[in-house]
Amino acid sequence: MQQNTVHYLKDYQAPDYQIRQTDLTFDIFDEETRVSSRLNVEPVHTGKPLVLDGSTELVSVKLNGQAVEQYGLADERLILENVPAEPFILEVETKVFPDKNKSLMGLYASGGNLYTQCEPEGFRKITFYPDRPDVMSKFTTTIIADQTRFPVMLSNGNKIDGGKLEHNRHWVKWEDPFNKPSYLFALVAGDLALTKDTFTTMSGREVAIEFYTRAEDADKVGFAVESLKHAMRWDETRFGLEYDLDIYMIVAVGDFNMGAMENKGLNIFNTKFVLADSRTATDADFDGVESVIAHEYFHNWTGNRVTCRDWFQLSLKEGLTVFRDQEFSADRAGRAVRRIENVSLLRQHQFPEDAGPMAHPIRPASYVEMNNFYTMTVYEKGAEVVRMYHTLLGEAGFQTGMKLYFERHDGQAVTCDDFRAAMADANGIDLERFELWYSQAGTPVLDVDACLKNDVLSLKVKQTVPPTPDMAEKQPMLMPVKVGLLNRQGRAVPFEYNGKKMEEAVLVLEQAEQVFELKGVKEPVMPSLLRGFSAPVHLNYSYSDNDLSLLLAHDTDSFARWEAGQTLYRRAIAENEAALAAGKPLPQHDALIDAVKTVLQSDVDPAFKAVLLQIPAEAELWADGENIEPLRVHQAREALLDKIAQSCEAEWLAQNELAKNQEENSGLAQPYEYEPQQAAWRTLRNACRAFLLRANPQRIGEVATKYDEMAKNMTHEWGVLSAINHVEDEKRNVLLEQFAEKFSEEALVMDKYFMLTALSRRSDTLVKVKAALQHPKFSLENPNKARSLLGAFSRNVPHFHAENGSGYEFLAEKVMQIDTFNPQVAARLVQAFNICKRLEPKRRALMEQQLQNIAGKEGLSKDVAEIVGKILS
Repeated sequence: MQQNTVHYLKDYQAPDYQIRQTDLTFDIFDEETRVSSRLNVEPVHTGKPLVLDGSTELVSVKLNGQAVEQYGLADERLILENVPAEPFILEVETKVFPDKNKSLMGLYASGGNLYTQCEPEGFRKITFYPDRPDVMSKFTTTIIADQTRFPVMLSNGNKIDGGKLEHNRHWVKWEDPFNKPSYLFALVAGDLALTKDTFTTMSGREVAIEFYTRAEDADKVGFAVESLKHAMRWDETRFGLEYDLDIYMIVAVGDFNMGAMENKGLNIFNTKFVLADSRTATDADFDGVESVIAHEYFHNWTGNRVTCRDWFQLSLKEGLTVFRDQEFSADRAGRAVRRIENVSLLRQHQFPEDAGPMAHPIRPASYVEMNNFYTMTVYEKGAEVVRMYHTLLGEAGFQTGMKLYFERHDGQAVTCDDFRAAMADANGIDLERFELWYSQAGTPVLDVDACLKNDVLSLKVKQTVPPTPDMAEKQPMLMPVKVGLLNRQGRAVPFEYNGKKMEEAVLVLEQAEQVFELKGVKEPVMPSLLRGFSAPVHLNYSYSDNDLSLLLAHDTDSFARWEAGQTLYRRAIAENEAALAAGKPLPQHDALIDAVKTVLQSDVDPAFKAVLLQIPAEAELWADGENIEPLRVHQAREALLDKIAQSCEAEWLAQNELAKNQEENSGLAQPYEYEPQQAAWRTLRNACRAFLLRANPQRIGEVATKYDEMAKNMTHEWGVLSAINHVEDEKRNVLLEQFAEKFSEEALVMDKYFMLTALSRRSDTLVKVKAALQHPKFSLENPNKARSLLGAFSRNVPHFHAENGSGYEFLAEKVMQIDTFNPQVAARLVQAFNICKRLEPKRRALMEQQLQNIAGKEGLSKDVAEIVGKILS
């Protein structure tokens, strides 16, 4: 396996040169694009060589108008010695070949149009430049192309000029008045349909809103446009932040490595997060569009106006902006359910990352390939760290900190420490120990004991931070632990803490062991701990099953109530697993079944009821386990689902009928269109359908007969197909193929078809997945398609972890194939092997063999090599 350069945070050095002005010209032709850059270079440290990053074809270099003949060109760098000590002009011309660029980084072609993706280090695929976030420049961009093929030509900022040229060519010039690093550069050229709107800011300025899509997709952008306007208004109302350009553009492209990109004034989006109508998008898809649209818009201030000094600080913009989009979504469509969804996502994906070979703090200490650190840790755990600031300081204190942050750093490239300092200084508190969240990986574990004596409830909290590959010895972290008390009847019990009477307190934990005293407690109580998931930790407390049932039924904190149910489910699955291992009959779980029936019969929000009934996923169940037997965990979980389905069949039928009536008799003119309350009823209805099919698979005959009647929109259709997807019946195949035929021209719906194929637990799944690779609507070069089929397959426990190793072998082959043209996507897929060292010996050996095969592949990218190396070591 090749050796690659390791970059260390401790080695950071400020740039020797700044680029005060960057003028770019793109001359687009059929076979190539010529890129001319004119840089106003200002030396910061004289006598140093000027080093420019680049991995494209160099045509010429000029310094102050004179051709440069002597220069170094190696290791993707252009090195100029003996440059002037005073400001100078550097002109560089390069050639790029967008049609041949399958990495989807830099300038690339998709569907005959040209797009860019420059974060984190894609700009160097376009021209030679100091491609680092702490070099910030004002950009102008001139684009020249054939006006028939490329009638639309866009870049950052405001359009300031344009015109026609000979030979049917035309040109346009864009100017961005704000300094930005190269990673925020964007260009789009092609034949695209325009959807227009406007937004009036809080100061009365009118902003033009423009969405660009393929012509056939233009009718699916209405929801995204409204989502953007909601986000713009929310940011003004909640944070006092107003948009700063005359125009805000979003372009949707089907070939895109990420979800979206926040380039200044010109966001480029994966179609998945722009296009939505009720025929082709589920309610969850609508939620995703709104969330991602908001996320990229919020980056205008938290990422663009204030950006990262270096890539180690990525969470500075991403963790903060995820927190902001979570808060937006909570305000838009239900705070309780959104918070539970955030936590569930964290536990299923980030907790395993924290327990695996790729464990890293939210500010990594080192990296080989920066693309590999666009992780759940940086984003989702980063958001939890920001949320802890909010919990510790309160809304007013947090907003005061944000205001100071912008006052100090608007227009700058800064660090996570600068953000922490603004929060501390604005509120006059010491947050020095909070720095450990940025430098220590791993999920802390809290062990809590309670003792009631003389009307004082003492809570003893012990924290440990487990060792990770990068660091064995950890220090105790500073974190908020939000608590309340319930009596044995389930009512809240007030108490006194720090001289104040309250029903909920934020305890500030900062030592390895701490005792907190809640006074004035005159009756036996049940502690409700870690309310709102106030810190991203594992929590252990010796609740009995009866205690958990009480919390599930009565806790006023929605997260704590949900967590009580999750703990009951986890215990029941563990009991099933033990019985399977011992060859004993499975437990009956009578108390749990009674609790589930209580939830089903309770009068709560249907979306909240649906999440209360969700069983933890396998990835969460084995998040920090050792010697894992995946199929046994899977069988134990499936057995519990079967038990709940069969024991509560009457209740599922009743709930399904209730949800159906609520939706159909809503009084809305279009009851099957997306609307949060209707979406809540559909979520519950799909949960009921899945349990009813599980209770009696013979119902597939009724589903087949009534399919068209049941499939009122894509949410219903997806729910029905998901419910029957595992049934060993030919009717399932017929319905799935009908679905594919019906939506054969809808790329995003075909992604759902490939996902259903890959997630099925049927015995023929691997055969079907291999056949899907040859489907006329599948392309391995399209990241959405690769993720929908291969990414979904890697989450299919019985098939990916098949005893003969066939699942591992299949995915490894595809990783190696994709790595030849898109290392970023390949590196994402290979992370399915992160669990390797924690598997039982037989599967570990099978998985290690496939990892060795990947590691030994000639020409392996540094993206994949870094991850495989960490797993094997």
